[in-house]
Amino acid sequence: MAVVASAPGKVLMTGGYLILERPNAGIVLSTNARFYAIVKPRYEEIRPDSWSSAWTDVKLTSPQMGRETTYKLSVKNLELQSVSLSDSRNPFVEYALQYAVAAAHARSGKTENEELKKLLLLGLDITILGCNEFYSYRNQIEARGLPLTPESLASLPTFASITFNEEESSGLKSKPEVAKTGLGSSAAMTTAVVAALLHYLGVVDLPSESNGPRRANKVSSELDIVHIIAQTAHCIAQGKVGSGFDVSSAVYGSQRYIRFSPEVLSSAQDAVRETPMQEVVSNVLKANWDHQRTGFSLPPMMTLLLGEPGSGGSSTPSMVGAVKKWQKSDPKSSVETWKKLSEANSELEMHLNALSKLAEKNYDDYKTAVNKCSMLTSEKWTDGATEPKQIEVVKELLGARDAMLVIRCNMRKMGESAGIPIEPESQTQLLDATMNTEGVLLVGVPGAGGFDAVFAITLGDSSSKVIQLWSSLGVLALLVREDPRGVYLESNDPRAAQVTGAISSIRI
Repeated sequence: MAVVASAPGKVLMTGGYLILERPNAGIVLSTNARFYAIVKPRYEEIRPDSWSSAWTDVKLTSPQMGRETTYKLSVKNLELQSVSLSDSRNPFVEYALQYAVAAAHARSGKTENEELKKLLLLGLDITILGCNEFYSYRNQIEARGLPLTPESLASLPTFASITFNEEESSGLKSKPEVAKTGLGSSAAMTTAVVAALLHYLGVVDLPSESNGPRRANKVSSELDIVHIIAQTAHCIAQGKVGSGFDVSSAVYGSQRYIRFSPEVLSSAQDAVRETPMQEVVSNVLKANWDHQRTGFSLPPMMTLLLGEPGSGGSSTPSMVGAVKKWQKSDPKSSVETWKKLSEANSELEMHLNALSKLAEKNYDDYKTAVNKCSMLTSEKWTDGATEPKQIEVVKELLGARDAMLVIRCNMRKMGESAGIPIEPESQTQLLDATMNTEGVLLVGVPGAGGFDAVFAITLGDSSSKVIQLWSSLGVLALLVREDPRGVYLESNDPRAAQVTGAISSIRI
C-alpha cells in the first residue's frame, strides 16, 4: 500500500525580490523536474512494544545521497527523535512528517484517531527522490570528457547519485554542500512528502497524473490543505517566513502569485517555543491565508529553456539582505526602481495573456506568425507578418520583449545600487547574445538572479539554436521545460517505471 506523490520544481520568471512584499505579484512556472516521495508501512503488523510505548519507527531513505536515517516518533505528542548513528538530518522532511501527522490528528474524530494510531504504529518508511535536473552534474559530465549538451545530461542514470562539494580545508565530505540548479528542491521535496503522507493517512485524496480536472472544487480544497501544511513545514525548517511562491507552485503548478501575510504563521513559529503541535496545526489550518494565485502558463508554441553557466552559485538570503539594506538606506531611489519593475512585470504579464487569447481566438494566424518569427531575429519580425491578425500577434511579441528588457535594466540597477550581482556582467553578455538569436522572445536570470542559471523563452522550433549557442559558450542547457501541473499522485515507484517526470521524452 505504498503511496507515491510528486511535486514540481519552479522558475520565477518575474517578481524577483518584489514578490517578498505584498501586494507585488510574480509569475512562477512549474517544471517537468519533479521530486518524489514514497510512503509505505515499515512493518506488516504492529509490534507489541509499539502498543505499550506509543512510539513508532520511521525510516527516511535518500538513495541519491546514500543516506538512511531512523527515528522514533511519539504517536501522542509527535516528538521526533533520531536514533541513527549518523548526524545527517533533513529538517524539511522532519517537519513535513510532524506537521502532516498533526494535521491527520487535527482533522479526525475519536474513531478515526484510533485507526490513525494503528496505521502509525505500523511505522513509516519514507523514500525521497529528486529528478537529476534539481542538481548540478556539470562536473561529472566534464570529468567524463562529454560535451556540455542536453544529450550528455540525458545519458546519466535516472536519479543519479549526488556528488558533494568537498570542503576545501580538509577534503572531508562530512558536512557537504550539494550543487543545485535553483529549481526549488527543498520546496518540491517538502510538498511531495507532505502530500504523500496526507494521502497515506487519509487526510486528502490527491489528484492523479491522469485525471486532470476531476472534481475540480474538491481537489482544490484538498490541495489547500497540502499547501498550508507544506508552507508551514518549509518555513519552520528554513527558520524564516519566505514569500512561499516555490511551495505554492509545487502544490498548484504555474501561476501568478501574491504572497500571504507572514503573520499567518505566527502560531507555527510559537510551536518552536513549546506550543503543542496539534494545536499549532489546528490554528494554521483555520488561519486567514490571504495569498492570491491565478492560473498561468506560457502561450502555445513557446518553450522554457534553462541554462547552467557553471560560474558558481549565489546565496539568495544574503542577496535579499543586501537589497533590504539598500531599501532602508536609499528609500527614494529604491521605491522608484521597484515601481518601474512592478509596472514592467505587469506589462509582460499583460502581453503574454494577450498572446494566449490571440492563440485561442484564431490559432491558424497565431501559429503562422509565431512560426515566421521563430526563424528570424526580432528586428525582422514585423517584416514576416502580412495579415492584420498576424501583425497583432507580432505586436504583442515585441511588447513582451520590450517589457523584459525594462525588467532586466531595473534588476541590474537594483543590483548595482545594493552592491550585489543580480545580473552580473558575464550573465548580461550571455543573455544579450541569446536575445539576438533567431526565435528568442525573452531571456533573464530567474528569481533572485546571480550566477546560478539563466532562462530563455523561445518560439516554435527555435530552441535548438539557443542550445547550440549556449553549448559553444560553455553553458549547459538543462532538460527542463515548463509543465503547468502541480502536485499529484503517481501510479507507481518512479524507479520501477524508469520515468523522470517526462524529462526523458523531451526532444532535444
